[in-house]
Amino acid sequence: MMPNTTSTTPLIELRGVHRQFEVDGVVLPVLQDINLSVNPNEIICLVGESGCGKTTTGKIIAGLLGQSSGEVLVGGKPREQYTGPERSVLRRQLQIVHQDPFASLNPAHTIGDILSFPLKRHKLVKDRADLRRRIWELLTLVDLTPPGDIVNKYPHQLSGGQRQRVSIARALTVQPKLIVADEAVSMVDVSIRVSILKTLHRLKDELGLAIVFITHDLALAKYFAWEGRIGVMYLGRMVEIGPTPDMILNPQHPYTRALMAAVPEADPDITRRKKHIELRSDEIPRLSEIPHGCAFHPRCPQFLGGKCDVIVPPLLPVPGVTQTVACVNLTPATVGD
Repeated sequence: MMPNTTSTTPLIELRGVHRQFEVDGVVLPVLQDINLSVNPNEIICLVGESGCGKTTTGKIIAGLLGQSSGEVLVGGKPREQYTGPERSVLRRQLQIVHQDPFASLNPAHTIGDILSFPLKRHKLVKDRADLRRRIWELLTLVDLTPPGDIVNKYPHQLSGGQRQRVSIARALTVQPKLIVADEAVSMVDVSIRVSILKTLHRLKDELGLAIVFITHDLALAKYFAWEGRIGVMYLGRMVEIGPTPDMILNPQHPYTRALMAAVPEADPDITRRKKHIELRSDEIPRLSEIPHGCAFHPRCPQFLGGKCDVIVPPLLPVPGVTQTVACVNLTPATVGD
């Protein structure tokens, strides 16, 4: 079985993780030197522009992808060392909720069937009565009530929000310790996003779940992970990570500051008082042409020639703040290629 984690042992830990893909003979470094730990019952939001590698990171955490190099530890033990029945238990502990519930739910099966398959496969129910009870319980957990109105329907007969709640219920069937929610509310109406986020928060508290929430929306990350952490990614690297209040109120990396400046505020007076950050370029470099040194330097308003374009900054603590930051102007760094 997956080892019991203590308060000092991360549920899952990525150490120096790299992931490459080959497209038409070109090697794309999608992830570079990712170091990230997730503790039990913790919320971490991964944010960044499209193509920054946050979904790939989530898939590696969930075990859907392997790393090209580096190490993934689960409960303090390298994932590769889990074998046989132990590996089966491990796979149940780490689940994912995909962005598009219509694509991730089999349209040929009823909701009852969709929820029953993992319960039967992993022998988590004793008989038909126990199966029915567990399905009713799962639907109630995700606020799909009364369950009798849902269980015999097909995915196309549900709204987008209802389908996403079914996806969450399916992830819960195997009693996971961690759920990766990959843009889990981006495909539903704005009016019900908050409702689903509240459901996830309640499930975290009731079931002791850890949640890795992936989003491109910093405002959403601020709302969902105020008591957790936010990690900001750019072109396959983590550029800043820390407690959410500090990330929002006192961002350190120039890219994080630019993202925060672009977040719209409900109060127009606050929006008008916000300092606009002018980037050197609006163009995001391609993964096949990642700049030397700090990948953000072609756009960075604090660019220093001969330094930012030469040195690859590691993720390091910054004196006086809680965040760790990858910026040569804030932390010591080493020369990279």
